[in-house]
Formats: sequence, structure tokens, C-alpha cells
Amino acid sequence: MKIIILGAGQVGGTLAEHLAREENDITVVDTDGERLRELHTRLDIRTVVGAGSYPMVLRQAGCEDADMLIAVTNSDEVNMIACQVAHTLFRTPTKIARVRATAYLTRKGLFAHEAVPIDVLISPEQVVTDHIRRLIEHPGALQVLEFAGGLVQLVAVKAFYGGPLVGQELGFLRRHMPSVDTRVAAIYRQNRPIIPRGDTVIEADDEVFFIAARRDIRAVMSELRRLDRDFRRVMIAGGGNIGERLAEHLEHSHQVKIIEHNLERCTQLSERLDRTVVLHGSATAKRLLEEENIEDCDIFCALTNDDEVNIMSSMLAKRMGAKKVLTLINNAAYVDLVQGGEIDIAISPQQATIGSLLTHVRRGDIVNVHSLRRGAAEAIEAIAHGDTQSSKVVGRTIGEIDLPQGTTIGAVVRGKEVLIAHDDVVVASGDHVILFVIDKRRLRDVERLFQVGLTFF
Repeated sequence: MKIIILGAGQVGGTLAEHLAREENDITVVDTDGERLRELHTRLDIRTVVGAGSYPMVLRQAGCEDADMLIAVTNSDEVNMIACQVAHTLFRTPTKIARVRATAYLTRKGLFAHEAVPIDVLISPEQVVTDHIRRLIEHPGALQVLEFAGGLVQLVAVKAFYGGPLVGQELGFLRRHMPSVDTRVAAIYRQNRPIIPRGDTVIEADDEVFFIAARRDIRAVMSELRRLDRDFRRVMIAGGGNIGERLAEHLEHSHQVKIIEHNLERCTQLSERLDRTVVLHGSATAKRLLEEENIEDCDIFCALTNDDEVNIMSSMLAKRMGAKKVLTLINNAAYVDLVQGGEIDIAISPQQATIGSLLTHVRRGDIVNVHSLRRGAAEAIEAIAHGDTQSSKVVGRTIGEIDLPQGTTIGAVVRGKEVLIAHDDVVVASGDHVILFVIDKRRLRDVERLFQVGLTFF
């Protein structure tokens, strides 16, 4: 595909890296020439220096014959105007824009084809907030991903010493829990992927990705690790968009406190939130944390826009007795450094957002993509179409499907029914198939599996 990316910031740069690896024709546009040079030396891409909303700059970037425009600059207005210009002057087929301001997002009809023609709206703050909310709902999980409208979840947990499954073969799980259907999609041991089989033995500290119907998740988690009690007391450092949205979502079911250093912002938060306690001060102030009984806090979420403040306040909160700490980190290089020590969960906003962008770039009928393990793996939800003649999956059992190496099918969703992927499950047209791909070089082969042959038409 010929794709133009406007904005070479963290999301734009990470996306260019992902897509360039997959042999797409990528052009990145930004006003920062130095940032573009740095990207160009690392990646096989074209770069154009200029304002992404200018017609001349878009023409120079090749908008006349581009398949897709992805506008992820830091300005909502530039992103919106760029999509308008691409539609009006160049008839670009697919236009994706990052829009942050709720003042735009809450206006019905604003992004219709005859108004501001944006095909897909991406709101990174909402994506990250949902991601954190799911982690708070599943204490002990490292990652929680939803498929098929939330019917199925893929959960990553670290296997602990003393868990019933540790030291056992995977086949034991089915015998031990006959009433719960689940499938282990992948295991990472010392950062190396293992394709799970019935005789694979789970070891302590393995990162285990398993898939199950939403209602069965807690039962399976209890087999791999001791279950943490539900989080009740939540402390949030940073009252920005993500902090505010998270508090808004949790305040009616949890005890929530927000620490915000800007007094004017504190006033706004206290007016907008109903039950959240808003505190003015610094999240790295030991006395403030002491006064607010940090030792009683179930989870401390550091969500400011400063990585150093997030890391330091999380480490301080953990040392002072917070049960769990979750830290938002923009610099992807820091994420692996800090997670698993004093910081329980480190979240990269770019990785959370990339998945929602990749969904629209994949070929075949792909409705959901989640980027995993810093982009090394992907979980994909694809819809099967066609019949036994035109499709490589429809009418075949999972055992008969010729899956690319390093790919496993975790579940099939048919209407509201969740079928965990066993070899004898037959895929029907219209089924949502959830796959785990540990080798990203095989993604094209996975897409081809779900593309319908000409006989279907």
C-alpha cells in the first residue's frame, strides 16, 4: 500500500517503523527536518519537510495516488484540514486522523463524509484509558485485550511459584478445569517465544498469553498465579486527559484520588468530577503521599506527561507501601528497563495506539489488531468469508488450516458463541477468528489466509 503519514512524532515514527518492515511504500511528512533525517537513516521510507495540511506539500508527498493518509500530528486542526484537503483535491480513499479534543469528538455529524471527511478517528487518550481500565479490572494481569465486542479476552500474566499449573504440562489444564475452556496462545520465557503444545511445561516467571471467554478469565488466572484481591483504592498522579477520563470511569465503583500540580487544572477537575478527591501538589512529594495514606492504596497510576516524574513517583509510592504501581512511559526504550522491578506495569501509549491504526492497514477483513511485546507480536481478529472453494479457512477444521509458522488460532466467535480453538472446530463463513502471530514477517501470509479467492465473486 502507498501510505502517507503526517507527523513524525512518537506515534507517527513508531507507525512508520511498523509499516516499512511490511514492505509498504511509506512517506512521512513533518515540519521538523532533523527528526525526518533521523527516521530516514533508520528506515526505507520517503520524507517530505513541510506542513501536512498544505495542498502543495501533500502533492509532493504523492497524495494523488496514495491509498491512505494517516494524520497524527500534534495538532487536531492540522489533522482535520489535511483530511479535508486530501479528500477534496486528491480523492484519497482512506483518511485516518488523530483527534484529541472532546469538543470535536462529541459533535455528532462533524466527521461525516459531506462535512469533515475522516473515515477513521483515533483518540489516543481514550485508547490508553481503556487499556488501563481493563488492567485495573483484572488485578495481576500484564495486558488485557478484548475481541468480538468484549466476548473474548486475551490476557498476559506472569506465572508465579506455587501456581497450580507451574511445573505442569499444558494438557493438565484441561483435565484440571474441565468446566472452563481456554487456550494458551503463546509463552514468553526469558523474552523468547515458545509455541505452546500439550506437553509444554509452564515454568515460574513465564509470561503466559491465554485466551478465554470473558466470564472465565479470573478462573484461568487463578491457575497461573495467586489472585490479587480487587483494587478498591486508586491514586492517580497527573490530572491530564488520561487521568481525568480514568477517574471519571472509576469514581463510582472505586475510591479515587488525583494528585495534580497545576492549581487551575485542580479547580477544573474538582468541578467536573463527582466523587474523586482532587489534591494539589507533586506526586514525588513524600509528605503528601504519607498524608494521603499511600500504604493503603491498592494501585498507584502515574499518568503525567513526564516520564521521569512517572518513574520516580511510582518507585516512591511502591517503597512507601502502595500494593501495585502502573506507570505511563512515552520513551519506548524505558519500558523494558523498568517493568518487572519496583514498577509492576509499564505502559507505552504509542504501542496501545498503534494497534488501532494497524487494524485499518491490514489486508483481508481484519477488524481488530493489538500490538504486543513492543511490536514483536500481534493479536488479530479476522472475519472468515467465502465457501470451501474460495476460502482457505471456511469449511475446514482448525487442525486442517495451513497456518504460517509461529501463528496460533486462539478462539472462534460465532454470533454470541465463543468456541475455544481445538483441532476439531470447523470455521464457518462469518466467524470471527482470533489469531496470535509471534513472527511479524508472517503477517502477509496470515492476511492471505483470509482473502477470498475470485471464485467467490
